[in-house]
Amino acid sequence: MAPRPTPDRGWFKSSRSSNNAACVEVRFVGGAVDVRDTKDRTGPTLAFDSRSWASFVAGFKAGPAS
Repeated sequence: MAPRPTPDRGWFKSSRSSNNAACVEVRFVGGAVDVRDTKDRTGPTLAFDSRSWASFVAGFKAGPAS
């Protein structure tokens, strides 16, 4: 997927994030979810469709597989 312009609107960090900037920011745009590194806000952005993002979040919440 080609990079797309990422105006600095709608980005947020988790309320559980600490203030050390070692986290990512996300935003919801249409049917996509964009992800970027908090330390490099002008750097590359990953884009996921909503189904892939929901699967990632569910897996993360479930924890490591046994």
